Amino acid sequence: MKSDGLASTGGLVGSVIGAITRLIRDEDLMPGDRLPSEAQLSKDLSVSRTVVREAMRSLEAMQIVDLATGKRATVAHISPSAMSLMIEHGVHTDQISIQQIYDVRRTIETRIVTLAAIRRTEAEAAVIVNLAREMRSVRADADQLMEADLAFHQALARASRNPVFELIVGAFQGITRQTWPMGWKSRTTAEARETMVATHEEIARAVAEGDPVAANAAMAVHFDESVRALLSAGMA
Repeated sequence: MKSDGLASTGGLVGSVIGAITRLIRDEDLMPGDRLPSEAQLSKDLSVSRTVVREAMRSLEAMQIVDLATGKRATVAHISPSAMSLMIEHGVHTDQISIQQIYDVRRTIETRIVTLAAIRRTEAEAAVIVNLAREMRSVRADADQLMEADLAFHQALARASRNPVFELIVGAFQGITRQTWPMGWKSRTTAEARETMVATHEEIARAVAEGDPVAANAAMAVHFDESVRALLSAGMA
């Protein structure tokens, strides 16, 4: 890669980002594998070390590489962080609405729970059932209830045996942490709060029994009820 002196630094950085991602792909590098040194990349790509360093910082922000002081960069494990930031940015700049997020989540999570009911191991089923029980036991504490709820949905995604679903559910957690308390507060009656907890128990039971139809139906009810709660809170 030769610089003709006319390309902007930003353009060079983008080119180096592309070159490094191609290197990862072409060399079949796996998470934890080391990349060439900054000096070697600078030489191979005919750019300054400053450009390579900026490209690496961008790749780190995208969760493609991991950087550590004094060590060579390594290929990163996939993480929901970058997608989570994008979703939050979209919401806070009015490019995405909360209702649109819940529409997507409903579509994805009804599929997730269907697969979880089919593919889950006995150990995973036990985790999901125990998280539903935990939700009931801590329902008087909104913060603990939220954490158990988030863990419940993540456990379902894991049990679906599709890492893309697990990544997407993880990416929604940032904005969910912001909207969940308001949705819970909008459930002003004991009956409404009981329904929320009981629906999670119904989902867990269907997954544990290996019943994908019942699991799908219960998850659909859960999201319909959640959207109603958000509408009541003036958020959707």
